[in-house]
Amino acid sequence: MKTLYWTVGIFLGVLLAIGILQTAASERVEVVQLHTVDEAGETKTTRLWIVDDEGFAYLRGAESSGWVSRIRASEEFQLTRGGETASYTFRLRPDKVEKLNRLMQEKYTWGDTVIDALIGGRTEALAIELHPAESP
Repeated sequence: MKTLYWTVGIFLGVLLAIGILQTAASERVEVVQLHTVDEAGETKTTRLWIVDDEGFAYLRGAESSGWVSRIRASEEFQLTRGGETASYTFRLRPDKVEKLNRLMQEKYTWGDTVIDALIGGRTEALAIELHPAESP
């Protein structure tokens, strides 16, 4: 019985350590808030990393991510960066995936390496170029 308790304790300790490491890796540099609406009409806020290149801001996502599905289903969405919220549209830029991965690594350093290891790589990532939405 003592061995079972030790095994469970070690397992829970490892999970806790991974959670703490992921949080530290994710939140120590700039994080933006993406505000999207789901199929039920509820607003969902997702915290994401962002980089800038050649006059545009970029998000990196996976095709299977809920937030990617929600921006694809809407004409525009809101993003809060530096305390300012604005509306955006997007354009996928498959030609920029490699550069985006490099920029994310430069900006988020070891955090990007940790998250990459936890999720299994970024080779299939989407480069999402943000465009300010047209004002009416």
